[in-house]
Amino acid sequence: MSQNAPQRLYLMQVGSMPEYQIPIVCYLVQTGDGKNILIDSGLPEIMPEEETEFENGRDVIEQLASIGVTPGDIDTVISTHYDIDHAGRHAAFTKARYIVQRVHHADAASNPRFAANRPQWDQPIERIRLVDGDTELLPGLELIETSGHVPGHQSVLVRLPNTGAVLLPIDAVPFAEGFTRDEQGDEGNPNAEDTRASTIKLLDLVEREHIGLVIFGHDAEQWETLKKAPEFYE
Repeated sequence: MSQNAPQRLYLMQVGSMPEYQIPIVCYLVQTGDGKNILIDSGLPEIMPEEETEFENGRDVIEQLASIGVTPGDIDTVISTHYDIDHAGRHAAFTKARYIVQRVHHADAASNPRFAANRPQWDQPIERIRLVDGDTELLPGLELIETSGHVPGHQSVLVRLPNTGAVLLPIDAVPFAEGFTRDEQGDEGNPNAEDTRASTIKLLDLVEREHIGLVIFGHDAEQWETLKKAPEFYE
């Protein structure tokens, strides 16, 4: 295995949606050569007044501190998308490079959905790496374009030495019950066709790669069964 390949995967719950008992989470990948790669940054420190459905918990900065990592230690932030519960603390990582799908970054510039959180995700362009579609970021860490939830959403595949391949669908498939080839009742979603195509793409990947662990980030029932920081998968 390459020295810069993933060695550890930490899961961190940074808040919740209390009404639905949904966890808000982010992830940290540590590589063999000592790099820290954060996947999403969770909720903002101070929630905008209009965002009443979210509740802060132990935020990403505290979670990282519990395993001896400071914001300055984060080399890369993989931004799956700019929703406020996934990109709420991006600006805290002043030494990191941000990785985002080009389509998503372009859409966010004029999409009111992402306006309230713009001070977090709208970082200097020289610190943003725009990628186009499926991308191997480094050996054992792959980005998978999964539009539908938003244009240019990306999921993440992490290959670990002992656990094997771990798929993080993020909001492409936020709940285990949605990870199916069956038609879902999603008539109200204008992007239902793209969402379904991304779900099938991920299902095909799981079958092809024999992936044993798929972590559905907003699935409270599964979340209770998983290792959380300071524990880790390796």
